[in-house]
Amino acid sequence: MEQQKLPNVTVSLVLGIISFIACCCSSGIGGLLFSGIAFYLVKKDEKTYQLNPENYSNYKQLKTAKTVAIVGLVLSIIALIIAIVQIAMYGGIDGYLEYQQEMLEQYGIE
Repeated sequence: MEQQKLPNVTVSLVLGIISFIACCCSSGIGGLLFSGIAFYLVKKDEKTYQLNPENYSNYKQLKTAKTVAIVGLVLSIIALIIAIVQIAMYGGIDGYLEYQQEMLEQYGIE
């Protein structure tokens, strides 16, 4: 019997990589979303692989996708915690945005 490829490996690998970028651009929320979806797809493919391991050839790629998804998830959680701490330090979102505006004006980046 010819070996098949697990259906969601490539998608979950791409989502895991996108989660790194989204983590930096959205204070962790985008990274949580993308890495969460990637991790869900990896778990789904792991269950498929466990049913018939001899039918699938790309299990190493699945392990790589799982690692990338976990790293993206951890980085997103760290970025989200940092964002929450910063907002709390400046008295809420309004205070934080005022602080950012002051910093932009101070360095002439507007």
